[in-house]
Amino acid sequence: MSEFSKMFLYIPGVLIFLAGSGQVRRFLMLRRAEKKQEAFYGNVVQCNHVVKKDKKGRETYNYYNVVVEFTNGFGHKERQAVKSPSQYSVGQQLRILKESGSSQYSLVPDENQQLFNPWELMIGGALCVLLAYYTNQQMEVPAMICLAAILLGAGIVLITNSLVMKKKNLQVIDSEIIEVYVRQISKATKIIRGDKYTYYPIVRYELEGKENIRRCNINSSGAKTFKVGDHMKLYYDPASKAVLENRPNMVTLVIGIALAVTGLLAGISVFSVLA
Repeated sequence: MSEFSKMFLYIPGVLIFLAGSGQVRRFLMLRRAEKKQEAFYGNVVQCNHVVKKDKKGRETYNYYNVVVEFTNGFGHKERQAVKSPSQYSVGQQLRILKESGSSQYSLVPDENQQLFNPWELMIGGALCVLLAYYTNQQMEVPAMICLAAILLGAGIVLITNSLVMKKKNLQVIDSEIIEVYVRQISKATKIIRGDKYTYYPIVRYELEGKENIRRCNINSSGAKTFKVGDHMKLYYDPASKAVLENRPNMVTLVIGIALAVTGLLAGISVFSVLA
């Protein structure tokens, strides 16, 4: 195996670890804010696109100024303007977080779409790096132990998420697509033909007698995937007041079981060799 190939084996683990570590700070802040009752649900009342350029016409700022109305910890309605890289629809429900030791607020991205939390991603990434190291060193037994741990761990997490979500009293919400938000992700070049776009459905639904509008995180590169007038299922969790766009289903559970069984068998085979 060439040196380049050996180095390439580390890339997946490093990327997974960095993806998890980048979310840890926000994960801890959210948990801390929940304990202090400084995390609130609110509705978007205004969303303006702000673009600023310097004298030479170069873009220096490009963000959305999102005004969110929510009820604070004292029971009073409050409005806060928050800078965001993402666009939101008026009426969309968001979670707003008060920064610890500060009067500043920030928007909390939807965490319910993630199958693995930041800590699990970091552990998985670290195990993938170890797997690459042991593979490069031709240490088969430690490499097999790492592989077994990765498969078993991923399987247990998927199974646990599926069972926990099944126990929640999720209520199905029928929503209607009222608009499709188009986001350009790249322009045509000499290498890439045609401009590239991502399409997000904007849906309207009723919750607790109130009409809500939400730009979904679900997206597609196909222009005809989402059509105005079509209906989508959303899932409401009364305990956390979160609206989920999807939920772990039977496929997630089956994949989790398959990974866990494969990891368990791999671990048993390693210990049988050692014995």
